[in-house]
Amino acid sequence: MPSSPRIAFFGGSFDPPHLGHLAVARAAQEALRLDHVLFAPVGSQPLKPKGATASFAHRLEMTRLAIAGDRGFEISLLDAPHADGAPNYTLDTMHALCEHLPGAELFLLLGADSFALLRNWRGAAKIPFMASLVVASRPGQDIGDLTAFLPPGLSLSEATIRGELRAYTLRNGSGKTAEFYLLPGLDVPISASQIRAQTRAGAPSPLPEAVAGYIHKNGLYQ
Repeated sequence: MPSSPRIAFFGGSFDPPHLGHLAVARAAQEALRLDHVLFAPVGSQPLKPKGATASFAHRLEMTRLAIAGDRGFEISLLDAPHADGAPNYTLDTMHALCEHLPGAELFLLLGADSFALLRNWRGAAKIPFMASLVVASRPGQDIGDLTAFLPPGLSLSEATIRGELRAYTLRNGSGKTAEFYLLPGLDVPISASQIRAQTRAGAPSPLPEAVAGYIHKNGLYQ
């Protein structure tokens, strides 16, 4: 009997998608033996009221270009803008993902900056039991005390080491458990805001070549 597909959902602004995003996804793909990583540019993030700099259409196309050379990397439109302009909530997106992929083993790939805000998400305590959290850190991001970022009511076991991966077990008040993973110390000290500043200044930036060409062609981030 074939095993269930292992699929990670990687959401974010991707404004623009850069080499750091690809490094995180590749590390997770290798460490967790993922069959697919779904890159999902978000329409409107509720915790970022100013929104993205580039339009959704531009961010979607840049993400397509960024992942074109990686086997198993795909685009997902589950976090596309809502017709009424309402924010995209991860809780709702995970419900939709579970409905679209019944029987799949699901993971939610987060950067350390997103994980640090997890407590503020709608239904945050429910999300890890819909898709196992995979948190990727990078230099300068201190998430040593993981429990400080967990939603109230969740506890975390001691870590077990699996190569580069640290595996934990999350537990809620009713005794339900979920796997939780940390990819520590990825050497990807890159941020989208820095890249936008470098683009405005005409300086080289750590972007996939196709993405850099698209930005130049369309006059983005000037």
